[in-house]
Amino acid sequence: MFGEHGLRTRFIKIGDKRIHLLEEKGDIVRYRRDDTELLIKKSDNKLGIFPAPAVGYGVKFLMIKFKAPVVVPPRDSLTGFVEAPIEVDVRLGGKSVDHFIVGREKYALYGTIEAGLIARYHLSPFYLEEPDSLGVVGLILTNPSDDWKSLDRIVFPITNSTMYYSGDRGYYPLLIVTMKNHIPEVNNTGKPPREGLNAVGDAGSLPNFLMRW
Repeated sequence: MFGEHGLRTRFIKIGDKRIHLLEEKGDIVRYRRDDTELLIKKSDNKLGIFPAPAVGYGVKFLMIKFKAPVVVPPRDSLTGFVEAPIEVDVRLGGKSVDHFIVGREKYALYGTIEAGLIARYHLSPFYLEEPDSLGVVGLILTNPSDDWKSLDRIVFPITNSTMYYSGDRGYYPLLIVTMKNHIPEVNNTGKPPREGLNAVGDAGSLPNFLMRW
């Protein structure tokens, strides 16, 4: 699924979408996906299919609400995973030739009506082991304070975020959420959530984000 594919007749399934490559005369490969169709002149280049941040209609943040709040003791931490929406970018020689959303799109207001913003939204359990999901976020919840802390969601910027992938999953970078006071701080480390993953583009961290609401 994710990775590079030769330009020859084949089906490639990604979530609820399917890409069909069909070899035709004149070294032409016809690319079809839903109503999208391309004619590609065959070359030694391969078709790259990679995960991309779920920006939807141009949102800058992703909100993932936990099905059950997570409570962390004082001066302790918890490592886990959540499911996450992703998008798919199709490239040839570094050029994006198709980009699409997989699954259902959901959005939510993050913050107040007067000062809030629209974020991509997803509801997920908190897993101690990596879930069998198309999109995954690895989390470290850390509580350096002297009080018990609870968290019912994470919100983090996704614009220009590095992505990682295995053959069948896309990953956001590892997030470290620090619950030192009443405003959790999210650090998008830019690092893979586990070993053995491939990066999409150059890996890099993003500025820390304070979850004010």
